Amino acid sequence: MPNIEFTLEGEYVEVNQLLKLVGLCDSGGAGKMLVADGLVKVDRQLETRKTAKIRAGQVVLCGDVRIEVKAG
Repeated sequence: MPNIEFTLEGEYVEVNQLLKLVGLCDSGGAGKMLVADGLVKVDRQLETRKTAKIRAGQVVLCGDVRIEVKAG
């Protein structure tokens, strides 16, 4: 399973934007589609909110990619 560490520059990042920023999709809209298709989990729970706020310490899974969010 690929592991990506993402460092926040603010208080939070929206999940669709996070997926774009780490290179899992080309746009925030494509990130929203990944969420809508049920392919995204946050802290092991299925995420259905396309613009959920992801904060430091959370782990996002998209397919077999694990994204660990760190404080900036």
